Amino acid sequence: MAKLGIIPARYASTRFPGKPLIDINGKSMIQRVYEQACSSASLDKVVIATDDDRIIAEIRRFGGEYAKTRPDHQSGTDRCAEVAENFRGFDVIINIQGDEPYIDPVQIDLLSSCFQNPKVELATLVKKISSEEELFNQNIPKVVLNSNQEAIYFSRQTIPFIRTAAPQDWLKTFQFYKHIGIYGYTTETLLKITKLKPSSLEVAESLEQLRWLENGYKIQTKVTDLETIAVDTPEDLDKIIRIKGN
Repeated sequence: MAKLGIIPARYASTRFPGKPLIDINGKSMIQRVYEQACSSASLDKVVIATDDDRIIAEIRRFGGEYAKTRPDHQSGTDRCAEVAENFRGFDVIINIQGDEPYIDPVQIDLLSSCFQNPKVELATLVKKISSEEELFNQNIPKVVLNSNQEAIYFSRQTIPFIRTAAPQDWLKTFQFYKHIGIYGYTTETLLKITKLKPSSLEVAESLEQLRWLENGYKIQTKVTDLETIAVDTPEDLDKIIRIKGN
């Protein structure tokens, strides 16, 4: 199966405008994401999807490949769908977050492996939660899985609720998972889900993957042991520069 990696990148950001162009230890963030994605053994091609000429100028500077998209997309998934319609011949699309400059190519390959099963239409990664800080942080989406490692539900709340134990003991009694925001779709499925109207659960939680579940799609998951560090704020940038150093 031919796989296309797409990195949605937009200049506007409520908390950190222009973050694809910020310098991280000598390279722009979008260059670092692109280079990490290109190191994936499972992707046949990598493209940055953007509507901003400033980002395009930076991509040209470091010799990356891009697709200029419409400015009215509401999500990275919608932006990926436009690119998928124009880049024919790919069976699977991997949507790589543009604000994770040190994403490990191993994670991309792990997600791609889900599509070795021809029945899989949608896939994402999850990671075991090991701290109360993560468990009760409403900015970290949690996910519950069925026996086939398919997602049942995503929530910003801590799920499931453990009725028989105090919250401080929940990690001792149940294995919780958090969502790692990288998605894979068959091209056919991607083009279908972006035509769905926003759902009530999606609006309530502000999590687009709930739209897919609410419309009957199954989301396969794989468990990763690797952590990802996203840059959402200037404080995140300071943190990642301290951690990585180069």
